[in-house]
Amino acid sequence: MNQLINYFSQIPSSHRSAILFGGIAFFWILETVIPLLRMQYSKWKHAGVNFFYTGTTIVVNFLLAFVLAKTALWCESHQFGLIFILPNLPDWAFALVGLIVLDFIGAYLVHWVEHQIPIFWRLHLIHHSDKWVDTTTANRHHPGESVLRFVFTCLGILAVGAPMWLVLLYQTCSVVATQFNHANIRLPQKLDYALSYILVSPNMHKVHHHYMLPHTDSNFGNIFSIWDRLFGTFSYLPTEQIVYGIDTYYDDKQISSIGELWKIPFSRDFRFKKPPQSNN
Repeated sequence: MNQLINYFSQIPSSHRSAILFGGIAFFWILETVIPLLRMQYSKWKHAGVNFFYTGTTIVVNFLLAFVLAKTALWCESHQFGLIFILPNLPDWAFALVGLIVLDFIGAYLVHWVEHQIPIFWRLHLIHHSDKWVDTTTANRHHPGESVLRFVFTCLGILAVGAPMWLVLLYQTCSVVATQFNHANIRLPQKLDYALSYILVSPNMHKVHHHYMLPHTDSNFGNIFSIWDRLFGTFSYLPTEQIVYGIDTYYDDKQISSIGELWKIPFSRDFRFKKPPQSNN
């Protein structure tokens, strides 16, 4: 455990980049070997749009990275957060508790909020408009959404009192988890089902990308599935019934254009409209 702490206390930026792009490459290859759905689309053109928004996410996180460091240092100097309230825990137990709480605030809670508040839903629509969900969809976020998620991550750091090594460990796990659960890969059904009791599995998250309610408003988790089960937002739908996208923005040209996607949150004819209730 000490080796893990030491590594993430001083993880080079090159290693973080390698994890991000190595994960995309790994799941990209896996998608061609064991695809969940055989989708008819230009994989490279689709990836080009999504990589652009992955780039904006990286830029936002890079520009605001000092805020994460300042927040973690403030917690340490003021002895603020769960780490200073809980009894002394082994490092592995503290890391697990910290990851669970950071995942709740920095992933589940912010995701739930994005589905409830119109101005945030406008930003989140770029992610949901993707009709060909694969591992490149993972970071298809409007820069405004990236900022919002950054704010909630900082709130999670404050709640935990997380040191910087734990913050970087969480971000690494979060990146790999979202690449994994968005990837168009088919796991053995029993394995996927078993994983979904603890972690967000690919089949579980694909339900969230179904274009109809109530499934669109379910399965908000990223790393751990416990929050969806605990708060009653877990949903199941057979993969053969899943239709990706959102019916208010279903035009192929619009959702495949970097510029058009950028305009969606500012559209004058925007309506806070969700798809009709599904009978599934």
